Amino acid sequence: MEKLLLEIGAEEIPAGYIVPALQAIQKSLTEKLSAARIDHGPIRTYGTPRRLSVIIDDVVPKQRSEATEIMGPPARVGFDANGQPTVAAQKFAEKVGVPLNRLKRKVTEKGEYLVARKTERGLATRTVLKALLPEVVLAVPFPKSMRWADLDISFARPIHTIVALLGDKTIPFAVGNVKSGRNSCGHVFMAPGKVKLRHAGDYADSLEKAHVIADIGTRRQMVVAEVTRAAAEAGGRVLEDEELVDIVTNLVENPVATTGRFETDFLEVPREVLITAMREHQKYFAVVDKAGQLMPAFIAVNNTRTRDLALVANGHERVLRARLSDAQFFYRADLNVSADERFEKLSGVLFQAELGSMRAKSRRIAALGRYIAEAVGGDAALQQQVERAARLCKTDLVSQVVVEFPKLQGVMGRVYAKVAGEPGDVPAAIEEHYRPTRSGGALPETLTGAIVSIADKMDSICGCFSVGLEPTGAADPYALRRQAIGVVQIIRSTKMTLSLKALIRFGLSQFGDKTEGRLAELTEAIYVFFKRRIDRILADEGFAKDSVAAVTSVSVDHIPDAWQRVEALEQVRSDADFEMLAAAFKRVVNILKKSERADNMGDVLPLDQGLFEKSCETQLLQAYEGVRESVAAQVQRGAYDAALHHIATLKQPVDAFFDGVMVMAEDPAVRANRLALLERLTELFTDIADFTKIAT
Repeated sequence: MEKLLLEIGAEEIPAGYIVPALQAIQKSLTEKLSAARIDHGPIRTYGTPRRLSVIIDDVVPKQRSEATEIMGPPARVGFDANGQPTVAAQKFAEKVGVPLNRLKRKVTEKGEYLVARKTERGLATRTVLKALLPEVVLAVPFPKSMRWADLDISFARPIHTIVALLGDKTIPFAVGNVKSGRNSCGHVFMAPGKVKLRHAGDYADSLEKAHVIADIGTRRQMVVAEVTRAAAEAGGRVLEDEELVDIVTNLVENPVATTGRFETDFLEVPREVLITAMREHQKYFAVVDKAGQLMPAFIAVNNTRTRDLALVANGHERVLRARLSDAQFFYRADLNVSADERFEKLSGVLFQAELGSMRAKSRRIAALGRYIAEAVGGDAALQQQVERAARLCKTDLVSQVVVEFPKLQGVMGRVYAKVAGEPGDVPAAIEEHYRPTRSGGALPETLTGAIVSIADKMDSICGCFSVGLEPTGAADPYALRRQAIGVVQIIRSTKMTLSLKALIRFGLSQFGDKTEGRLAELTEAIYVFFKRRIDRILADEGFAKDSVAAVTSVSVDHIPDAWQRVEALEQVRSDADFEMLAAAFKRVVNILKKSERADNMGDVLPLDQGLFEKSCETQLLQAYEGVRESVAAQVQRGAYDAALHHIATLKQPVDAFFDGVMVMAEDPAVRANRLALLERLTELFTDIADFTKIAT
C-alpha cells in the first residue's frame, strides 16, 4: 500500500477559501475512492495561500473485484420442455455478456429464475486515479471562481502546478493546460525554485526545507508563538483574536512576526476603532498592557524572514499611520455632530424600498419599545430610556467612522452616546440592540437593550411580512429567521411575560395601509412563523419531537411558558405509567372530537349527577373535583410539572370509567352528560399540552 498525494498549486488563494476548499476536496476524494472500490487509510489535508494538498495513507494498489448477480427471465421461459435454452435465455446471456452455459438457476419467493453471476475485476489504482483526480480538482467549490487565458476551466485563482503521486510514481493527467507531475514550488521569496518530490511521503519535509510550512495546524502554532513573542518584546500581551489568527495563518507560508508602534496621541480614538483599523485593513494584532489597556503598538505577521526587521516594521508603521490618521479625523468630525442631527440624516438612509427610511424605522422601534416596556411592567424611567435608545440606535450609520468601518455599527453608537452623556443604559442598549448577531451569540445584557433589540427585530419581521417579503424555502434575504430566533432567545432569557400575538399585532399596526384588512391574517402568519422557529429550537435542545408538538400546538404565545411546559411534560414522561395515561387522555379528546360537541366545545355542558348510571361516573367526577383547584393554581403560577403529576392521579378513575360505561349511550341525555364529564377532564390539560400529539 502506498501514499497518495494531490497538490494543486495556484496563485494566491484568499485566506477564507482555503479550509472550506480542503474540506470539499477531502469529502470528494473519500466519496470517489469509495465508489471506485479503492480502499485507503486516513486522509490529511495541507494548505497555504499557494497550494491545496491532500495526502491519503495506505491506498491499495488495485480496486476491489466486485461480484454481481443479475436476475433474468423465469427458468420456465428460459428453457423449453426439453431443457433447451430459448431465445429469451440467449438474449439474456448476450445482454449481460455471459456464455449461455454459465447461466444459473435460482429459486426465489416468486419461483425459479435464471441468473448470471459476473465478477468485475479491479483495475490498477493508478489507472483509475488518472480519470478520477481531474474531476476532483475541477469540482472544488469557491465563493467566487475565475477563468484565465483562453481555457474553459475555472478555479479560485489560476492553476500553475499539479503534483499527483502514488508512492513514488506520478499519476499522469491534465487540467486545462497544466500537466500533473512531481514538481511543487518552494517559498515565493526564500526558495522560489521547483521542489522535486521523489515520494508522496516526502511532501511536508521537502516543502519545509524550501521554507514552506504546509501543515495548517503547525503554521497556526507558529503564528501564535511569534505574535506572543513579539508582544512580550513590546512590553505587553497580544489582544486575543482567534479569528484573526486563523486568517493570518492562511495568508502566509512561513510566519515571522514584527513589532511596530504608533503615536500615543492616536489613543484618544476609541480602542474599537484602532483595533478595527489594524485588524480589518492590515491584519495586525493589537497589543494590551497588564490592565488590558491598549498600547501604542501592534504585531504584523510577515511571510518572509528578512535581515533588517526594523526596516520592515518601519514600513508597517507608515501604512498604519495613514489609516489611524483617517480614523482620528473621522472620529473628531463625528464628535461635532449631535445625535439628534444624525437622527434627521437617517431620512436619507433607506431601510427598504416599500418600508421607508431608517428614520421612520427608528420611530417605529421607539413605539414598539415603549409598548414592550409597558407590557413588562417597566417604570417611567425604563420607558424613557427605551424610547431614547430606540431613537438613537441607528444614528451611527451616518457617522463617518461607521461609513469607513461598517463592522463598528452599534459600537460607535454606544461610544457617541456615552460621550454625549446619554442617561442610564441608553449607550449600552444602542450597541446591544443588534444582538444576537449569530447563532449562539451574546444576548443583550441590559433590559433596555433587550427591549430595543426585540423591537428592532419585530419591526423588520412585521414590515417584511406586510409587503410580501417573508422567507421562502432557503431564501431569506432579510435574515428574518435569524431575527425571529433572536427575539425568542431574548424573551426566554429575560423571562418576559409578554404576549407574542399582541406584540405582533402592535408591530403590524404601525404599517398602516399596508396591513389594512389583513391584520388578523398577517398576525397568524407571523405567529406560525415564530412557532416553527420555536419547534426547531426545542428539538435542537434535545426535547422529544412529539412533546414539542404537544406543547407548541396548544400555544407559544408566552415563550418562557412554552419551555416550562415542555420541560414538565418531559419530566412526567419518565414515569412508568405515562404512556397509558397519555393513551387514556388521547381517547378522551378523540371521543369529544368525534361527537356532536366537536363544533361547540366552547360552551360547557351542564353536568347532572342524577343522570349517572354507574358508580365509576361518580368516582371520576369526585377525582376530578379533588384535583381541579390545585391544578388550576399550579398552572396559574407555572408549576406545570406539579400540575401534570396531579392530573396523572386521574388515570385509574378514567380507566374505570371507560371500562364501566359506554360514553356514546343511546339515551341522548346520558350521552351528553358523559361528554360533559369528559369535557371537564380536558379543561385540566388543554392549557398545558395536546395529548393527541404524544406517540403512544
